[in-house]
Amino acid sequence: MRILIVGAGQVGYFLSERLSLEGHEVTLVDRSDENLRRAEDRLNVLGIVGNGASAETLEQAGIKQTDIFIAVTDLDEVNILACLLAREYQVKTRIARVTSIEYSGQGAILSKEKLGIDLLINPNDAVADEISKIACRTGAFDVAEFVEGQVQFLGYRITAESPLCDLTLRELGEIRGIYRFVVTAITRDDKTLVPRGDDKIQAGDRIFIFASTKDLPAIQYMLKQEEGETSKRRRAFILGGGRIGLRIAKNLEERHFDVRLIDRDEERCDVLSAELKRGIVIHAEGNDISTLIDEGVEVAEVYIAATDSDETNILSSLLARQHGAKRALTLVNSPEMLGLAPTLGIDACISPRIAAASAILKYVRRGDIVSVAAIEGSNAEVLELQVGRDSNMLDRPLSELDFPAGAIIGAIVRAGGYQIPDGSSTLQQGDRVVVFALPEAVAKVESFFA
Repeated sequence: MRILIVGAGQVGYFLSERLSLEGHEVTLVDRSDENLRRAEDRLNVLGIVGNGASAETLEQAGIKQTDIFIAVTDLDEVNILACLLAREYQVKTRIARVTSIEYSGQGAILSKEKLGIDLLINPNDAVADEISKIACRTGAFDVAEFVEGQVQFLGYRITAESPLCDLTLRELGEIRGIYRFVVTAITRDDKTLVPRGDDKIQAGDRIFIFASTKDLPAIQYMLKQEEGETSKRRRAFILGGGRIGLRIAKNLEERHFDVRLIDRDEERCDVLSAELKRGIVIHAEGNDISTLIDEGVEVAEVYIAATDSDETNILSSLLARQHGAKRALTLVNSPEMLGLAPTLGIDACISPRIAAASAILKYVRRGDIVSVAAIEGSNAEVLELQVGRDSNMLDRPLSELDFPAGAIIGAIVRAGGYQIPDGSSTLQQGDRVVVFALPEAVAKVESFFA
């Protein structure tokens, strides 16, 4: 497909990288010649210097032959105007990144339907919702839900004390009857692999598993990541009372957390106090550790740093962990910081660009793809697909199918039931299949199910 992306910032570059790897013909438009040179040097894309909201620039970029149009600059108005121009050129699929609640909030005056845009994605809301999900899963650094929440995809770090350390995948299979989950990938030394029977889980690995939501309590117990006592409300500290921090606080309130929201601006604290139902708002700096100790950070289930500063987020997270917080989740914008932070002892680093990209990617897919989640640091993806009635895979054992290398089926959901597949499992019409795929296998998986 021919895809035109306006905006060569973090989200635009990330999408260009993913889509060009899959063989799509990607054109990237940006005002910055430097940004475009960087993308053209590293990626298989065509760069056009100019204003993405200009008809002249868009025609130069081939808007008349474009199948999918994606506008992800830092300016909402530019993205929306660019999509309106794309509509006039009859581009089939139009996507815009927006940050203002005027476009993406409840009751927005200019909704996507009125604007004729297929998807309005707000990275701030997407990342806040992702952080909230991770906060609710003890020990996990990555969480994604599929099949309306029936199937969970989770990432865990393996320590020398972990029950899974030094076990092979074959040995893990022997306890599958008790704990229903499957290890779909292992990341080790910045490399991600789809493991086989003889592969061993080692200390320092990051593993990714599929599991049924109803089986998670038993799996958490087995991994020694069980939740705290249900009779006690879990305490959560959130640094940063901006839109992301406030949304996280509201999400965690709904999940019965004891929320402490911290902000350095006294006037903003007054606004936050009116927005929260039960949470306590604290006027303090993120590095004011004495105030955090007074408020009970040493018994916190989770500390979440969600300010606009990567450095503040990382430093305050380390301080919170040092003074007893059980987990630290950190909002990180810089790709360089995103790779560095986990090595410092932070449990999870979450990027708005990944959250936005995950929402956008499913709009550019072929076949019967229902949902997509991007995995930070590996270019891997998790795809949820539906098996059609004309598929040539029906009622054939998986062991007989020529399934793409570098990908693994982690779950099959059928008529409300959940199955971890093995070689004898079969696919039936209407099945929902959740697949983990390395970057070189993504396009092959799409074609396989198309």
